[in-house]
Amino acid sequence: MSLKELDAMDRRILARLQSSGRISNADLARDVGLSASACLRRIRELEESGVIDRYVAVLDQKSVDLAISVFVQVTLERQTEPSLEIFEERITARPEVMECYLMTGDADYLLRVVVADVTAYEQFLKNHLTRVPGVSSIKSSFSLKRVKYETALPLAA
Repeated sequence: MSLKELDAMDRRILARLQSSGRISNADLARDVGLSASACLRRIRELEESGVIDRYVAVLDQKSVDLAISVFVQVTLERQTEPSLEIFEERITARPEVMECYLMTGDADYLLRVVVADVTAYEQFLKNHLTRVPGVSSIKSSFSLKRVKYETALPLAA
């Protein structure tokens, strides 16, 4: 199921689930105006089609001693398929890397890394990132303050 195939009811269900993933099916059905069985059927279809990827708990970084967010621009020596695959394989194995994007522009990749402190980032940089074959440059920017952070996608009804 692609996003274009979602009707207004699917979008209402998804919007509500994004704001409260632990809501009971009965409460969700009431909130969106469906019977419990019809609501559950739609949720299962959304899960099976991959529109709903997974359910998670969103943690506060500071509360779990990972207060530092670092945005890292990585440039590779060459943008060949084997180089990209090696980099992506190594980076996806690192738990500190929360997000990784293949980019256009000056850098090949943009990463968001979370760590407890500057020393932990230094260790990640020295022991992991600089050891990935084919990396030619790394530029790190430390976040001073998170101004906005959303996990819910902006679904139009």
